[in-house]
Amino acid sequence: MCIRDRNIDNLKIHYTNIINKYQERSNELKKIIFRIGSVRLIIFIASCIAIYYYWGQTSVVLVNASIGIIAFLVLMQYHNSLYKKKHYSDEQIKNAKDELKAIDYDFSAFDNGADKIDAEHSFSLDLDIFGKRSFFQSLNRTVTSFGKDKLADTLIHPFEQKENILLQQDAIRELSSNPELLAHFRAIGQMTEMDKLNTRDFSQSFSKAPLLANSLFWKSMLYIVPLIHIISAILIYTDIMPGGYYSIVYIATLIITGIPLGKVSLIMDTFDSKSKVLGTYSDLMTIIEQETFNSPRLKSLQAELSGITSASKSIKRLQSFYNNLTVSKTFPVALIFNPYLVWAVRYSIKVEDWTEANKNNIGKWFGALAEFDALMSFSVFAFNHPDYTYPTPADQFIFEGQALGHPMIHRDICVRNVVNISKSPFFLVITGANMAGKSTYLRTIGINHTLACAGAPVCAEQLTFYPGRLVTNLRTADSLADNESYFFAELKRLKMIIDRLQSGEELFIILDEILKGTNSEDKQKGSLALMKQLIALNGNGIIATHDLVLGNLESEYPDNVKDYRFEADITNDNLTFSYKIREGVAQNMNACFLMKKMGITGL
Repeated sequence: MCIRDRNIDNLKIHYTNIINKYQERSNELKKIIFRIGSVRLIIFIASCIAIYYYWGQTSVVLVNASIGIIAFLVLMQYHNSLYKKKHYSDEQIKNAKDELKAIDYDFSAFDNGADKIDAEHSFSLDLDIFGKRSFFQSLNRTVTSFGKDKLADTLIHPFEQKENILLQQDAIRELSSNPELLAHFRAIGQMTEMDKLNTRDFSQSFSKAPLLANSLFWKSMLYIVPLIHIISAILIYTDIMPGGYYSIVYIATLIITGIPLGKVSLIMDTFDSKSKVLGTYSDLMTIIEQETFNSPRLKSLQAELSGITSASKSIKRLQSFYNNLTVSKTFPVALIFNPYLVWAVRYSIKVEDWTEANKNNIGKWFGALAEFDALMSFSVFAFNHPDYTYPTPADQFIFEGQALGHPMIHRDICVRNVVNISKSPFFLVITGANMAGKSTYLRTIGINHTLACAGAPVCAEQLTFYPGRLVTNLRTADSLADNESYFFAELKRLKMIIDRLQSGEELFIILDEILKGTNSEDKQKGSLALMKQLIALNGNGIIATHDLVLGNLESEYPDNVKDYRFEADITNDNLTFSYKIREGVAQNMNACFLMKKMGITGL
């Protein structure tokens, strides 16, 4: 058994063990939950019978009712904690099953990031970064919406500094060596629908002027109203004030505390009744805060969540304030606690005071959580691909690799190839027949460059690269909306590349079949002119073409161009592909052969 197969078997064993472990735990918790539910029902029935039997004995009824209520509430609390544990186990099972599917290239369980598709981006559309069956779908394990945004941003705006890439690699290495932490973080994050709280709107609310916290009147009412009730009670107790007058006091305070309820509702709308999400954020932050890290980047993220009071505790306190504010609309709080303790205003002010105290921290906290969430996805990717390697970033342009493959092509059929660009300016010109592997090779180079610049391991035995900005032109399309032809869209893309080179940007350029939208003669002249222009502007990259005339460039620019080819081999009237790159210009084309074979022509 080869090392690759052994790695896959070990991964399958790992995830199967997780499933078995938590399935056993879930089944046991299910039994206990059923028993607790049965006991609660028995207690309820017994309490009702006891109350009915002793109905005439007030003290006995009260004792039985009190015992029954307390026992019921305790068991309900215990039931909720057991249910939470079962939910956690079920999430662990689900995630492990999803990973087993992912090992076999079924990524349907994961968000594909279709909302991130941008046809104008330098390379994301060409490389199938987002969308159905995309690379993002295979990579994405984020549990927060802002973590997903950070992951997407890291792919489409990768690191350009060697130091940042090395820091990212170090963090991913450390996290990927701790699969228990990866699984725990994901399970906790998935126990609540995280999209319920839009953090952008949440952060924006911090810039709003306080509605009640700056009001001296309402801050005074927090003390005055309870004092009125205390004084009234004393006066009634000492017979100074008739008891009947207390109803007037109650109604008056009820009316007073009802005046600001409109503002209270606006404050509550900040969270839109999604306090559970805040609890989950707090739990995720707690995981980060309590872990011991060695990586400088992970330590830095951990430090972002630390302070006099940790981020998790602060968020948990906000959740508590908001929970108390939410119940202000329920009985008995609305009719008892509110007129006596000014409950709604009290906790509205606490929420606004918290907002004011933490308005400069919230962006930092959620930013750290987002980055950690994105790192978790890269780390799961690294854990699931132990045969991948961390590439070496260089200080000057280079892209040299051995056994490069595309991570989205099944390991059993993925043909790996070399790449060798060791100086600048330099271009590989790839010629070859249809279906021979040119386009797949270009996407393989592109996706591995993207992974490398994101600090992730790459599908290769070895890779040394320079983090230049990637620009591709593989899939230009007509735009009916803009009344734009394919040819004009391609010209715009090429003009963008030239402009960026002229401005001094260091680009890694990948082009497939230049000027596809024009005739052969124009295409050849234009392609040659473009290549000479790219070389003159110190460009670097790979060009795939059917035009064998571009193969003459190596003789004209021996220090700047190298010819490679993908051949279609015709043996005994059969067409075969090796998908292995070779030096030189392609010798065999297959269009006429295929047309004849399919009976389209008699050539």
